[in-house]
Amino acid sequence: MVGIKDVAREAGVSVGTVSNVINRPEMVAEETRERVLGVIERLGYVRSEMARQLRAGRSRIIALLVLDMANPFFVDVATGAERAARAAGLGVMLCNSAQSPSEEADYLSLFAEQRVRGVLITPADTTGRNLEGFRRQGIPYVVVDRVVPSGEGCSVSVDDVTGGMLAVRHLVECGHDSVTYISGPMHLAQCQDRRTGALRALEDAGLPAGRLRHVETERLDVAAGRDAGARLLGMSPRPTAVFCANDLLALGVLQTLYGAGVRVPEEMALVGYDDIEFAAAAAVPLTSVRQPAFRMGRTAAELLIEETGERAGEHEHQRIVLQPELVVRGSTLSRPRG
Repeated sequence: MVGIKDVAREAGVSVGTVSNVINRPEMVAEETRERVLGVIERLGYVRSEMARQLRAGRSRIIALLVLDMANPFFVDVATGAERAARAAGLGVMLCNSAQSPSEEADYLSLFAEQRVRGVLITPADTTGRNLEGFRRQGIPYVVVDRVVPSGEGCSVSVDDVTGGMLAVRHLVECGHDSVTYISGPMHLAQCQDRRTGALRALEDAGLPAGRLRHVETERLDVAAGRDAGARLLGMSPRPTAVFCANDLLALGVLQTLYGAGVRVPEEMALVGYDDIEFAAAAAVPLTSVRQPAFRMGRTAAELLIEETGERAGEHEHQRIVLQPELVVRGSTLSRPRG
C-alpha cells in the first residue's frame, strides 16, 4: 500500500506538509498543495482512517444495531440515521442482531474494540445485561424503538400502547366485538405494549378483556405470520378481526387466508403495525399503524451526534416518544353488529 512517506518522497516535501495538505490545506502554499495533490492522485494514496482515529482519539463511524434487517421498518430507521450522520460528516456501520441476545453481545464487543464514536441500538437482550456491560466501555449509545430508564442514556421510541389502542379501537368501530392479537415474542416490550393498548381499547368500548384472544409467535416475520394464519383457520369460532404486532406478520396471515379462500375483509378484518411500503402494495391493501421510522432513526442519530460532539459537556439525556397514526386501507371494513 502507498503510504504518506511515499507521497512526501515523490512530491519532494516533508510528511508534515502532506498531512497539512490533507487536513489543513489552507496552511500550504497553492503551488505546493497542487503538486502534493497530483502525487496523491497519481499514486492512489488513501489516508489511514485508523491512524487518524488513534491520533484524534475518536472515530467518524456510528454503529447501528437492529433486530432484523429483513424488516423494511428497520431499513427506514437506518436511512434516517444515515442522513443525519452524513450531514455531520460521519458514516454508519449497520449490523443485524437477528433478535439474538448472544449475537448482540458479540457486536457490542466488536464496537468496543473498534472504538466507534457511538452506538444506536434496538436491544435484543430484554434483561439489559448486554447494555449494562457495554456502558462500562464509556462509548455513548442511544436506544431506538425502546424507552430506557431515566439517566441511563437517550432513547427514541413510539408510544406503542397508543398504537395498540388505535388498531383495536378501529376494529371495534368497524363492528367487531372480539379481536385476536398475533403478537410475536412477548418478551419484547413492543409486543407487550401493543397488547396493553389493545386491552385498553376493549375496556373503553365496554368489552371484557376476554374478548382479546392471543396467538404468540416466535418471530416477527412473514413465515411466522403464515403459521399464525393457519392457527387462526383452526380456531372455533373463527376470528373475524385480527391485529398483528407488525406488518410482516400481517402479510403472512394474509397469504394464508388468501390461499384458504378466506375473504379479507369480508370474513376476516386485518390490521398490521409499522406501515411499511409493502403494506399499501399487498393484494388487499393493509390497514396499519404507522410508525415514523425515518424520523426515529434521524432523531436518534442527532442525539448521539450531539452527545459525542464539540459541546458534549452540555448534552442532557432525553427520552423522546413519538406518536403513531392509523392508516386505514382495504383490509378492514365496517360490518353490522349481531
